[in-house]
Amino acid sequence: MILEEFAAQYRDSLPNQPGVYRYYDEEGTILYIGKAKDLKKRVSSYFNKNDHTFRIAHMVRKIHKIEFTIVDTEQDAFLLENSLIKKYQPRYNVSLKDDKSYPYIVIKNEEYPRVFLTRQLIKDGSEYLGPYTSVGQVRIILNLLTTIFPLRTCTLPLSPKNIEAKKFKVCLQYHIKNCLGPCEALQSKEEYDESIRQVKDILKSNFGSVMYYLRGKMQKYAENMEFERANEFKEKIDLLTDYQSKSTIVNPKLNNVDVYGYTETETTAFINYLRIGNGVIIQTKALELKRVLDETREEMLEAAVRECSFSDNIQIDDLLLPFAIEIPVDGVSVAVPVIGDKKKLVDLATKNALYARQERLNQQMTSEEKNPSFRIMKTLKDDLRLKDLPRHIECFDNSNMQGTNPVSSIVVFRDAKPSKKDYRWFNVKTVEGPDDFATMEEAVYRRYRRMIEEGDPLPNLIVIDGGKGQLSAAVKSLEKLNIYGQVPIVGIAKRLEEIYFPEDSLPLYINKKSEGLKLIQRLRDEAHRFGITAHRNKRSKSQTTSELTTIKGVGNKTFEKLIQHFKSVKKLKEASQEEIAEVVGQSKAALVVAHFAGIPAGSTAPNETGQE
Repeated sequence: MILEEFAAQYRDSLPNQPGVYRYYDEEGTILYIGKAKDLKKRVSSYFNKNDHTFRIAHMVRKIHKIEFTIVDTEQDAFLLENSLIKKYQPRYNVSLKDDKSYPYIVIKNEEYPRVFLTRQLIKDGSEYLGPYTSVGQVRIILNLLTTIFPLRTCTLPLSPKNIEAKKFKVCLQYHIKNCLGPCEALQSKEEYDESIRQVKDILKSNFGSVMYYLRGKMQKYAENMEFERANEFKEKIDLLTDYQSKSTIVNPKLNNVDVYGYTETETTAFINYLRIGNGVIIQTKALELKRVLDETREEMLEAAVRECSFSDNIQIDDLLLPFAIEIPVDGVSVAVPVIGDKKKLVDLATKNALYARQERLNQQMTSEEKNPSFRIMKTLKDDLRLKDLPRHIECFDNSNMQGTNPVSSIVVFRDAKPSKKDYRWFNVKTVEGPDDFATMEEAVYRRYRRMIEEGDPLPNLIVIDGGKGQLSAAVKSLEKLNIYGQVPIVGIAKRLEEIYFPEDSLPLYINKKSEGLKLIQRLRDEAHRFGITAHRNKRSKSQTTSELTTIKGVGNKTFEKLIQHFKSVKKLKEASQEEIAEVVGQSKAALVVAHFAGIPAGSTAPNETGQE
């Protein structure tokens, strides 16, 4: 409906001049405010295009009325847009996210103000400075302040009446010289207020006035021959000088300069603002801007510049930006520096923006997501482009020696850690001779047929130790069981650590430093180790069995009793006839002793667990 209305009412009336336009809904609420070099072209673009994103199309459907204001220049349009957005805060304009989770320094609105770190902004008349991007940075500043100007930290109601009535006593902070004792009138109200004024100047990077105050105090005590007190102020001056040197930009000629750093996620832009005066950072601010209409990064940065640089009547000579945007304001130079001190400033602001983004992501992470195992699984999920997090992974490996005693082993990892109680090994039943592919096919089939029959959940990922041949054999079994496609399956080749996918002739090469690849390698190595152990045990057992079953008159039941009691052939050989007779009787014992006469010691046969 609005398209027809626009065609009829606005196409001819909109001028080809700079200005500001406003969209209203049916109830008269402003939906969006924008500026334009050419009002007709800009407004028409909302109604002539068919490829708008969902959010823009949704807004356009709500437009019931359009108003516009013609101005003389782009600069006037920019400033008018800024003023109207701040006044009406339209729903579909870029929104400044609530940044109360960032740290501030508050100067409390009290008789004897406290100065401390907070994340909560309370409208009680207190003065808040920030937000800062780093809690560590705030603590460094507060330590400096309390060292130079000791202030109270207690929450006592220090009113003149209470102090005069001597309701309070000095605490430990006074004795360790972190407070000058205003609670007992050991520090006057005038002296305390002067300290607060100096603290405010430091927080606003007005170091000159603070230095003047401290030097005056030092000189006064020196003239009065109070050299110990004069030295205390000299140390304060040294502390402030050191802090100032770290805050001073390489080029002290920079003045009235606003600097911006930028980074973003899919939905949010993180922007850091620095105000430079006389070569010193005198103001800093962290911004989060939420995308509303899929705005470009240029539009997001422009919104931040409008919020910080043109919100007050402050002089701006230069804007230093990470990328170019149009700021049509006379007398303001806009630059994207590539070298030198100005580039260092943009890099510093960008570093702070990156830190702010990481802090926000950390705040949004659950305790599980902060776990290293989760990070490893997430990396593997991204490396292999899996749909689900691979919490349950199973890895297969074959082991044999010259085709004898073939064994297929499976190891299980849960949450990126070995689950040894779930390890299994398979005696190959249907394969004749050394056929690695057929052995793999049998093992995979037997494993998942049993899991399906018992109703156990299938793994999130299957890893096959081998290349395309072994992987194809495993896939055949999954197809027989009708579960191919339900569980991701990959093969890892040993030579170059290539990752193979079914039906893909080209392997995937994962970064060798990736934690996802390292997890697959751990699975493969563990499956190989477990398979070798199972194979050795099976070979040892077969050797023992063949030796004892050659004794005439000693059957399988007798053999099992002897091995169960003596644990190994070696111990059986060392046993006396009487000891053997206690297990299988005199006649069988005599046969065993007679057989072992002159026979060399055999190999061990340890018990096995986990066979299927």
